[in-house]
Amino acid sequence: MTRGRHWYGRLGLLAGMLATACGNTGGVGRAPSPAVFSGPEASATSSQRTLTQSSVCSDSFVAHVLDHTTTTHGTEVRKFESNGSGVAVGDLDADGLLDIALANVGGPATILWNRGGLTFETQRLGDVETRAVAIIDVDGDGRPDIAFTHQAGSVSFWRNLPPPSVGERPVFRLAGLPGVMRPAHAMAWGDLNRDGDLDLVAGSYDAELHLKLGDTFMFSSGAGVFAYEREGAAYIGTRLAETSQALAISLLDLNGDGLPDIHVGNDFDVIDQFWLQTADGWQADLPLPVVTHSTMGLDAGDVDNDGRIELFASDMNPYDASVETMTRWLPMMHELDKPRPMGDPQFNENMLFTRGDDGVFTNVSAERRINATGWSWSGEFGDLDNDGFLDLYVVNGMIDAQLFDYLPNHELVEQNQALRNLGDGSFMPAPEWGLGATESGRGMMLADFDNDGRLDIVVNNLRAPAMLYANQLCAGQALEVSLLWPAVHNTHAIGARLALHTSTGVIYRDVRVSCGYLSGSPARVHFGFPEGATLERLEIQWTDGAVTTARDLAAGSWVTFTRQEP
Repeated sequence: MTRGRHWYGRLGLLAGMLATACGNTGGVGRAPSPAVFSGPEASATSSQRTLTQSSVCSDSFVAHVLDHTTTTHGTEVRKFESNGSGVAVGDLDADGLLDIALANVGGPATILWNRGGLTFETQRLGDVETRAVAIIDVDGDGRPDIAFTHQAGSVSFWRNLPPPSVGERPVFRLAGLPGVMRPAHAMAWGDLNRDGDLDLVAGSYDAELHLKLGDTFMFSSGAGVFAYEREGAAYIGTRLAETSQALAISLLDLNGDGLPDIHVGNDFDVIDQFWLQTADGWQADLPLPVVTHSTMGLDAGDVDNDGRIELFASDMNPYDASVETMTRWLPMMHELDKPRPMGDPQFNENMLFTRGDDGVFTNVSAERRINATGWSWSGEFGDLDNDGFLDLYVVNGMIDAQLFDYLPNHELVEQNQALRNLGDGSFMPAPEWGLGATESGRGMMLADFDNDGRLDIVVNNLRAPAMLYANQLCAGQALEVSLLWPAVHNTHAIGARLALHTSTGVIYRDVRVSCGYLSGSPARVHFGFPEGATLERLEIQWTDGAVTTARDLAAGSWVTFTRQEP
């Protein structure tokens, strides 16, 4: 994050421009619909448990310090260690509580075992210089595993093995991913070809590889973007690009054909990369009219509740034009400012893309007031206040001995930004939620850690302890859903789509495990909806197109559906 950037002569116009200023996709439709998904019927059994109805209600979030600190190798933070590491969430021991895995640039990775009551047991893993992290069932045995990317290596796979005896935690053993050998910095997991296996897309961060490996990297040909499709026990890699500055990868259907496409969010002057699935293989494309210049995080969600998914990309843009803020930013901006090449579609600001009836994407981030949130890393949508509308949380900050040599401790100190959805897809800062931390966040994830139906937040900070923010907002109701599919290797149905029909509209979700910046979301999905809304039915479209419909759902429940084969 320390190379030059295009600021495009924005210094004199910044004040005027600013005046306009994770997890599962979702939204509430404007009116209930008869059926959202079509396809053959799939049978599934269900088990339902009641979410804890907590009596704690302070209308804010409460901070908890976690036993993990992402460190660097020296006393000063230098490029590109300043980029920090990610965090992933999942139930590693099948006890019904979501656990946490944290990557670490300069030290060991960490598992935090959730023991209930927002208490965690610490386990260090012998994996170092880790960047991205995901919790997924790689080998299809029903137990979630852990995967990490690295500063200058490929993907490490920690296989989840049964505990040695009842009551003990599982054992994680480092194993190989046959065929996955190329450098990987960002990654995303999903069933690309809908064959029931989990595939992998990974991209290198060439700037760091060049710095660490020097001539070895310059004369190699092993970096870039790779799509690894699983075939049997091995992965077959297709090289999509020879160069990459990947900080985030998203697998979403960009052209409406029902198949996942690839969006690689790149740092620096390497424009974001897109590949669409076609009958002839992966086809490079640029479906967006403009893109973020230094894409750090990617997410998606139906923020304006019109039944269409919006795409969000985070970048750097000061969140206000105060003297204090601009004093911290302007020297760096002057130093790195350079002329914009003719026709360059990249801009230094967050972007939110809506798609019209004609399929064309439009950037509406300025009018929705989320184009400027600071030096932003992970940004994720989630219904934090359970009102049926997706809110946005973004973590901020930067530490770099060269880039910010004029600031105390070489650190750009900024508040994280919580933005409440006003109910029309536009956003307003919500400082009353108590989420304006300044610990230099990097990876971040929204998840319900105490099973009370409210989304909490975990942040992997750089050179400061990781934090958990417990949600004590008072309004709304929730339903949480998990999917199990024992007959295929994609045992948690990653890529399935869900539609919850309520008396106030239809809420949409999908199951994803890659989100934000270098981070992984839980396979469990969260639906928030207004107090008093009636739940009519839930439609589940599995990745093979089959549909399961469920009724008799209760607010304040967590339901697990297990697909049954004929």
